[in-house]
Amino acid sequence: MIWQLIDSSGVGGAERHIATLSRCLENRGLSVRIVLMADHGENPWLEQLSAAGLSCQTLDGSAAGLWRGLRAARPALVHCHGYKAGVVGRPLARAAGIPVVTTFHAGARGLFPVGVYDALDEWTSFLGPRIAVSGQIEARLPFSSVVVPSFIDAGQRPTAGRLPNRIGFVGRLSEEKRPDHFCEIARLAGDSVEWHVYGAGPMRADLEKRFGDIVRFHGVATDMSRVWPTLGAMLMPSRFEGLPLAALEALAHGVPVIASRVGDLGSVVIENETGWLFEAGDVEAASGLVRRWAALDDEAQTRMRQACWEHVEKHYAVERHLPPILDCYRRAGLQFAPRVT
Repeated sequence: MIWQLIDSSGVGGAERHIATLSRCLENRGLSVRIVLMADHGENPWLEQLSAAGLSCQTLDGSAAGLWRGLRAARPALVHCHGYKAGVVGRPLARAAGIPVVTTFHAGARGLFPVGVYDALDEWTSFLGPRIAVSGQIEARLPFSSVVVPSFIDAGQRPTAGRLPNRIGFVGRLSEEKRPDHFCEIARLAGDSVEWHVYGAGPMRADLEKRFGDIVRFHGVATDMSRVWPTLGAMLMPSRFEGLPLAALEALAHGVPVIASRVGDLGSVVIENETGWLFEAGDVEAASGLVRRWAALDDEAQTRMRQACWEHVEKHYAVERHLPPILDCYRRAGLQFAPRVT
């Protein structure tokens, strides 16, 4: 049994990555359990995990509770995600004789006190192999790590045809993702395009009050596979990113991405092929790109739809990026012979 350990209160990039990774590991004959360190109340991620048939467990939030869980389950390896899982989970797992691996997801350190916890997480990560989801994150870590970007099963090639006249935001409604800029761009672009937000977070109530006349707020979708075919483009005006899994999911469904030029988004969004980039904070430039997207004829839209899927299939497929993670598991001390299905 491999534990994917995280302290989660909602659905973000790390959670989406864990779900994808867990499904891929199980497809290769490995037993996986997603373990949440504490119950933070209603969490839509639990619904998504249940719908996907993934095993999940919630602990009581204390170090003693985690220790009891480790001793009772005796997982073969603990894969830590996020600073709390790293700072608390790594030493307890090692004290129990269980190998550990850590993945770093955050594109930038948080504000005080979260930034202190992030730094402590980074400097105590010597207890096992480290994985960074982007080169930007890897460069910040004090110890060597393996860069393994987010990856995805690209699925079937999207069908030809015109893209829906709908632009979506998919992610946490918090300051680093700039959902307020998404709404401001919607206001600039007007109602010739439908604007939809899928996500939850501390900014939702204020944004819905200010922009509810032009933007529809759906909350977190239990099954995003039903949402992607309804979107014609995804807009990501983030201030910080690593390599967001939502961008890969959009492209895999033939949905071009209009994004700020941050993190590793430049390796995902290829100008005029899979989408367009603008400087973070430049809502005027972003609204101009929305107009460029809206002006594409049917033939250009079909070409872009195909290019999106092909880019993911070539550069971010499971077969390309899962092996380095399995190598980290082996280096940590896990012995296994996964079955390829």
